[in-house]
Amino acid sequence: MSRSTLAVLLSVALFFTMSGALQAAESESFDSCIVGLGDRARSAGVEPALVEQVLASLAPVERVIELDRKQPEFVQTFGEYIARRVTDARVKRGRELLGTHGAFLDDVLRRYGVPPRYLIAFWGLETNYGSYLGSVPTLDALATLACDQRRGEFFADEFVDALQLVQREALPLERLRGSWAGAVGHTQFMPSSYLRYAVDGDDDGRVDLWQSEADALASGANFLRSLGWVPGQRWGRQVSLPEGFPYEFAGLDQTRSLASWASLGVKRADGGSLPISDFEASLLLPSGYRGPAFLVYDNFSVVMRWNQSQSYALSVALLADRLAGAPALAASPALSEPLRKVDVASAQRALNALGHDVGTVDGVLGSRTHAALRAFQLEQRLPADGYPDPLTLETLNAAALP
Repeated sequence: MSRSTLAVLLSVALFFTMSGALQAAESESFDSCIVGLGDRARSAGVEPALVEQVLASLAPVERVIELDRKQPEFVQTFGEYIARRVTDARVKRGRELLGTHGAFLDDVLRRYGVPPRYLIAFWGLETNYGSYLGSVPTLDALATLACDQRRGEFFADEFVDALQLVQREALPLERLRGSWAGAVGHTQFMPSSYLRYAVDGDDDGRVDLWQSEADALASGANFLRSLGWVPGQRWGRQVSLPEGFPYEFAGLDQTRSLASWASLGVKRADGGSLPISDFEASLLLPSGYRGPAFLVYDNFSVVMRWNQSQSYALSVALLADRLAGAPALAASPALSEPLRKVDVASAQRALNALGHDVGTVDGVLGSRTHAALRAFQLEQRLPADGYPDPLTLETLNAAALP
């Protein structure tokens, strides 16, 4: 045997030896972690027999950690996001379901104050009206994330809540399947939300968000009410802006009365006048000043407490409007090229260097990054919409050069 061949064989043997040792260490760490999870569950009142049954069958799911760590190369634009979610097919099916569940949803409206179209819109966005509830074993996913350092404490609590649910509702363990992050059922509740806000919508004495559409819809209404939903108030509306509008007034962190917005030349999307009222609203420009504009009210903030993404919240709101017969957007967002996360991160570093604090450089267009972009655009006499369009990025990169 040649020396080179022997070296290759030794390298391969060493690789498999190290891989085996690493896997053994990871397995030992997981086993130790779930013992601690079992102790937490018993302390929270979960029956010891159930704890032992669950712990004996738990297994780590590598794919869950991969998805939790996943950093998409591109940031999806608002135009892409809406185009994929507020589709004609989804509107058509949603209207059918409004009819199918009409009497029940009217009763839910009386009890919780949440209009049917919003509940159907959430259902459509979360699971495409129940067509896909997720296939990842929930307890395995939660245990995997609870035993990971990144967000272990949060998911440890969710794991215990999931066991309390199983005990309270006598749920078959095999039914606990959902998203990789542990969200379950037609409306994709995390176990903590399921435990606290899910209700028995069909009056069968149990709360089952997997098999009962009535339970899922009533639970969605109860959750929204608990988040602060204001009965009789809409989420907001699409508006049109005049030439020369001061775009720096945009952003969820800034509110003005409808009368004040009207005095700045803001009109309804159809060209009509806004109500002259002291009702407070914020202006959103999710695609920048060249795209659609929205005035949003308190209930929009409630939608964002369900999911903190502005694009998600606008998708729910616009789908709900379409279900009620509203037309598509009057000014559609352009299907422009998505931003690369590396470019957003580069812009964040440049903003920090120029004294516009965005906090941690993470490639995510959060509220601090938008505010910093607006401030920079104002300095450079660019349209201060807080949106990183090509001109803004080019100007920013040039300003940050040494």
